[in-house]
Amino acid sequence: MTGQSVVIIGAGVVGAALADELSARGWTDVTVVDQGDVPATGGSSSHAPGLVFQINGSKTMTEMARYTVEKFVELDSFLQVGGLEVATTPERLAELRRRQGWAASWGVEARLLSPEECVAMHSLLDRDKVLGGLYIPTDGLAKAVKAVDAQLSRARERGVRVLPRHEVLDVRTEGGRVAAVVTGQGEIPADIVVCCAGIWGPRVARMVGMELPLTPLAHQLAWTGQVPDLAGQTVEASRPILRHQDADLYYRERFDTLGIGYYGHRPMPISSDDILSVDAAEVMPSVLTFTPDDFAGAWSETQSLLPSTRSAKVEEGINGLFSFTTDHLPLMGQSREVEGFWVAEAVWVTHSAGVGRAMAEWLVDGHCTSFDLHECDVNRFEPHQIAPDYVLARGCQNYVEVYDIIHPLQPMEHPRPLRTSPFHPRQQELGALFLEASGWERPQWYGANEPLLRGREIPAPGDWAARYWSPIVGAEAQATRESVAMYDMTALKRLEVSGPGAVAFLQRLTTGDVDKSVGSVTYCLLLDTDGGIRSDVTVARLGPQHFQVGANGNLDLDWLDRHRPADVYLRDITPGTCCVGVWGPKARELVQPLTTADLTALRYFRGTRAYIGNVPVTMLRLSYVGELGWEIYTTADLGLKLWDTLWGAGRDRLPGGVIAAGRGAFTSLRLEKGYRSFGTDMTFEHDPYEAGLGFAVKLDKGDFIGRDALLARKESVTRRLSCLLTDEVVMGREPVYDGDRAVGHVTSAAYGHTIGKAIAYAWLPASLATPGQTVHIGYFDRRVKAVVAEEPLFDPAMTRLRG
Repeated sequence: MTGQSVVIIGAGVVGAALADELSARGWTDVTVVDQGDVPATGGSSSHAPGLVFQINGSKTMTEMARYTVEKFVELDSFLQVGGLEVATTPERLAELRRRQGWAASWGVEARLLSPEECVAMHSLLDRDKVLGGLYIPTDGLAKAVKAVDAQLSRARERGVRVLPRHEVLDVRTEGGRVAAVVTGQGEIPADIVVCCAGIWGPRVARMVGMELPLTPLAHQLAWTGQVPDLAGQTVEASRPILRHQDADLYYRERFDTLGIGYYGHRPMPISSDDILSVDAAEVMPSVLTFTPDDFAGAWSETQSLLPSTRSAKVEEGINGLFSFTTDHLPLMGQSREVEGFWVAEAVWVTHSAGVGRAMAEWLVDGHCTSFDLHECDVNRFEPHQIAPDYVLARGCQNYVEVYDIIHPLQPMEHPRPLRTSPFHPRQQELGALFLEASGWERPQWYGANEPLLRGREIPAPGDWAARYWSPIVGAEAQATRESVAMYDMTALKRLEVSGPGAVAFLQRLTTGDVDKSVGSVTYCLLLDTDGGIRSDVTVARLGPQHFQVGANGNLDLDWLDRHRPADVYLRDITPGTCCVGVWGPKARELVQPLTTADLTALRYFRGTRAYIGNVPVTMLRLSYVGELGWEIYTTADLGLKLWDTLWGAGRDRLPGGVIAAGRGAFTSLRLEKGYRSFGTDMTFEHDPYEAGLGFAVKLDKGDFIGRDALLARKESVTRRLSCLLTDEVVMGREPVYDGDRAVGHVTSAAYGHTIGKAIAYAWLPASLATPGQTVHIGYFDRRVKAVVAEEPLFDPAMTRLRG
């Protein structure tokens, strides 16, 4: 088996890994091209300092880093000296405890060290500066160029061609798919082209009309002369690689000298079009001239933390180019516009072999089995998120924040606002605290609701969970259950599917039976061919050949579009529409006088078109807060009128009025009802039966994508998404322990303001997912007791929803 004809553009750590992984799977009709020499091509891999710290808040990124370490050790391209992150402030020490939790959640050995243990581990440290540290014994130094050489050598032995000094001039397409790569030394036919060009990625992608949200930025790396305490050292490194994130610094040994990396300087972006060619560059294209003034603060802080450097000097340095994206994550996947053009971009050495494996599985098998790639798919972005100004601004800000302590709810601050719903002016008048969702300004709570606090006991969470929180959140949640509230749901993705083939198309793509009467609404899942959950959606049948799909994001649009036949029309209607959720036991009292539609006759999971006052609307009787009510949609031009009509009726006709409520209350109420959130509670790696969503799968309806795989997975459930009750609010991604053994991790968490307990959903082994089972959640330096509970916690008989 030779596989399809593949051309990989770029022979750095990513391209080399992909060539190795593809050829190991039997695809040998592979050509790797690079404008530079091999294995030191002149890209970022050629100057990378090689520090590999595996721990990341993302499970996927941690797993790809772990695979990279394991592979590089096998290739004799890794010095496993360990990694040490030190804290010099109480805030950083708390962050290291959180990072240790991530390590336990993702299965990487890590332990917290006292100041004395840190100095014993790394003798250059000043004991008086250090409050503690986090040690990962499997971290270390990747020898990037050596790893490139080793992987390309293995690929060559299997028949892969490697062509250095082949500058890519164009990617030729025919009929909407790739046909060949045009180089300075001729044309290479290709069924598949994979762009692994790193800092040149945007330039190559534009050859097929694809915009990559990637910004090359210069990063300072300096080398000292001899450091006295390292004098006479004959091994390259004997101490752990070191991070001093409070000052944006990292360190590595090179025999008797020290390498110093610095993120604390001003962002220094450069366009990929302005990067010099291999022959024009003085050192290499990815290396720019060192700017000593930008490094002054780094050197001063280094001499403070590592006293032995006070008698050393900075002897050399570079401003080395690396790739940054708008969300810190790689860009992986196939172009929406050009079939066969794939990218594996914005990948650092740390994750390179993992990305190579993921891409090889994706290409050969049609999906990745080793890693959950929903965070990394290049098609995840909204249109505004690939605007050049946005890409530049976010890339630069992410550079500034690379070592910052980022709260899970912390929104980006610039550029904002970008997307505002028609309700935004009224929300501002009500004192909304806005966070950000896919560019939308979304209220978290409303200051105008402060009077609701009177007479209520709203428990305050701990310091970390209390950020981006107000007791008003609890009051809004309780008021929703008591009366009626309006929620801005505009940020949710809305797709229109229509045409003669619409029914057959949706039957094929979803797990539910959507071929029901007009007005029906069906909750169902999108699955991959391996049975993994790609999304959960609601499908409303608004006409014989007309459906509205409530989706989760741009990946859903991309998935549907890739499978869409010619007789189906697909349109993203989110920008031109808006949605308000009207929910609570008094919802019918509020809305019924405003419409001629009989809302009593509109049953749960049914929809209708109607008027509310003068506003034409689509009303779907759905509720993700577990109360009577509707998602009410209209066009953006009439959104403000819809809000004012509902608000005015609540003020004038409804005893106690109506409130506006924010996302904080929504999340609390959602978890009380046990409703899952894709991307948080379940992702590509989970199947419906593990996630507690087997009810959404209709195996008897006929064939659909993923059905065959589900028949096998249904009988082999080894883990379950479980509801836990605790006495303390956690935030998500914390480890769950059975005794001293980490057995799972938290997904969503919040306080249940109408059940009076903190709620955490977590993945647990099936053997522990039994109501009454006690486990513990690792939360910073504490173990929080948690008990597995029956779900849903609120209204299990569904009487409020169906009333």
